[in-house]
Amino acid sequence: QVQLVESGGGLVQAGGSLRLSCATSGRTFSIYAMGWFRQAPGKEREFVAAMRWSGTPTYYGDSVKGRFTISRDNAKNTVNLEMNSLKPEDTAVYYCAARTTPAWVPLERSEYDSWGQGTQVTVSS
Repeated sequence: QVQLVESGGGLVQAGGSLRLSCATSGRTFSIYAMGWFRQAPGKEREFVAAMRWSGTPTYYGDSVKGRFTISRDNAKNTVNLEMNSLKPEDTAVYYCAARTTPAWVPLERSEYDSWGQGTQVTVSS
């Protein structure tokens, strides 16, 4: 079992930046891939970014490409999401997720088996 805890959410003005972290614990040796998803009120949970547990390759949703960066801090066993040039439409609850059975880099929420509790990101205009 893998435990995931997100942090770093908050309120930021449009054009600003935030850095989300996902602390991993438990059977982290079983992780194949990590992903970030987000869910805005009344909308489906949307793919944001993903990577192999090794850190590469990385994949991004079209709406965040060029603005967001997913990375792994090996020393802290965290997966980070650096978010720049934030827009009001980035407002959502952000979730990190882990895939602990063999796979490349899943891009669908249904392909992840462990989830954090989420952290709120609000971007004001």
